[in-house]
Amino acid sequence: MALTEQAASATTPSAARLQRLRYLVDNEWRESRTGTYMPVMNPSTGEQIAEAPCCTQEEVDSAVAAAARAYPGWAATPLPQRIQLMFRFKQLLDEHLDELGILLSTEMGKVLAEARGDLLKAIEVVECACSTHYLMQGDTTMNISRGYDTVTYREPLGVFAGIAPYNFPAMIPMGWMLPFCITTGNTFVLKAASMVPQTSMRMMELLIEAGLPKGVANLVTCSRVEADSLLVHPDVRGITFVGSTAVGKHIYATAAGAGKRVQALTEAKNHALILEDAVLERSVAGIINSTYGCAGQRCMALPVVCVQDSVADQVVEMLAGLAARLKLGPAYLPESQLGPVITAKHRDSVASGIERGVKEGAELVLDGRGVSVDGYDGGFWVGPTILDRVGPDNWAGTYEIFGPVTSIKRVADFEEGITIMNANPFANGSCIYTSSGYHAREFASRTHAGMVGINVGIPVPFSTFPFTGHKESFFGDLHAMGKDGVAFFTETKAVTATWFTDEHRNEKVGTWDGMSTRS
Repeated sequence: MALTEQAASATTPSAARLQRLRYLVDNEWRESRTGTYMPVMNPSTGEQIAEAPCCTQEEVDSAVAAAARAYPGWAATPLPQRIQLMFRFKQLLDEHLDELGILLSTEMGKVLAEARGDLLKAIEVVECACSTHYLMQGDTTMNISRGYDTVTYREPLGVFAGIAPYNFPAMIPMGWMLPFCITTGNTFVLKAASMVPQTSMRMMELLIEAGLPKGVANLVTCSRVEADSLLVHPDVRGITFVGSTAVGKHIYATAAGAGKRVQALTEAKNHALILEDAVLERSVAGIINSTYGCAGQRCMALPVVCVQDSVADQVVEMLAGLAARLKLGPAYLPESQLGPVITAKHRDSVASGIERGVKEGAELVLDGRGVSVDGYDGGFWVGPTILDRVGPDNWAGTYEIFGPVTSIKRVADFEEGITIMNANPFANGSCIYTSSGYHAREFASRTHAGMVGINVGIPVPFSTFPFTGHKESFFGDLHAMGKDGVAFFTETKAVTATWFTDEHRNEKVGTWDGMSTRS
C-alpha cells in the first residue's frame, strides 16, 4: 500500500486494519527489516491505528549515506532553484491543509483548530525559507586595506539530523528543522517521533511531489539507541533537537563533544504575571487559550500564573468558570475544544503531577482527573485542572507537567511576581498582563525568559524571528528560525582579494602579504 493510501486510511478514527508504516531513503518508501514496531495510537479512542518501524542501525545509516551522497549536488544547485522547491511545497501544503489537519488530530490528539495552527506555523517557516537568498547574503567591504577587498559568504555544511518530539508533528520537524536546512544547501535526515510519524510522512510525500531530489531529505523512525548513533556519526555535521531537558543535555554534550553543531530546544515552565490594573477578561481568556490549548502539551503553554493578591480571587473564579466550560471531546470533531493527551502513560503522569501538587499544599479548585467522554471511554482524557495557592517550592509549579493544568501563585506586587518567575530554572517564555507602560517595560527588561509577551499569552514570534528559549530551556548558540536558523545551518567564509598590474611587479609588501602595511 502506498504511503498516501496509508495516511488517508489512518485518518479514519476506526481504521479497519492496522497500517504498517515505512521509512524514507532516496525518495523511496522502504519496508523495514526490523522485528520491532512501535504503536501509533488514536488518543481520542485509545485504539492503535498504525505501527512505526524501529529501523535497524543499517537502515538509519543508509539514510545518512543517502543524504551524504546527495549533498555535493544539492549544495551546488543554484540557490533560487532550491527556493523554488519551497514555493511548490508551500502550494501543496495549502492544498492539502484539511487532509493534514485530520491526520494530525487523529494521531496526536489536538483539536482541529490547533492542528490547523500547527500546520500553518510549519507553512509560515516554509514561506520564510523562500527568502533564504536574502538571509544568506554575506558582507563586503571594498578597500579594507589599500587595494584589498573582503567578502564573506554563507555556505552549507553537509548532512544535518533532526530529532523531533510528538507534540508538534508538523511545525517542528517540517517547519523549524527542514526548510532552512535544505534551502541553505544542506541535506537532512529526520528522526520522526514514533508516536506521531504519519503527519511528517505525508508532508514528505508532498515535498517529493514538489520536486525534492533523491537523498536531500530522508525520514526514519527508531529507538534512542539508533538515534544516539546520529550524534557521533562522522557524516553528520549538526543536530537539531526538541524535547526534554535531560535528553537535550545528553544530545548537546555528546554531539558537541563529537565536533557537531547542536541546537537543543528543551523543557519549559512558562509563567504569567497578572497585575491588578490588567484588563481581567482579556487576560483570563488569554490564559485559557495558552494553558489548555493542545491539552497543555506544548513548550509555550502557560501553566503558571502569578496573580496580584488584590485580584487573585476574581481571577481564579473567572478562570475556573471558563475552564469548566471547555468541551472535552475527540480531536477530529469540529465541536471539541479540548482533546486528549498523547498516551495512557502520559495521562497517568499528568494525574500524578496534580496529586503531587495537592500533597505539597496546593488548593484543588478544578480537578480534571478521572473524566470521560461518552462513546470514547478508551481515550486518554484529562480535563482542565486548576491548583491555587501554589507555594514557591511546590513541584507542580516548578516543573513541567505537560498537561491541561494551571498553577496559581499569589503575589503581593510586581516585584514579588518577577522574582518568583525569574527563580524558575526554565526560561522559554514569560508574559505580563497590565495597563502600566512602566511595569511592561520593566518586565521586558528584567524577565529571564527568551520570549516575552506584553498582554500576549503565547509570545512565539513570527518565523522571521528566532525561537529564543533561555536557561534550562535551550542548549546551543543559535536558535531555530529567523536569522539564527540560517546561521545554524551555514558557516561563514571570508575571501580577501587584491589584483596586480605591471606597476606592482617590483613593489615591496609587508610580512602579512601587504595587508595593512601597503603604503
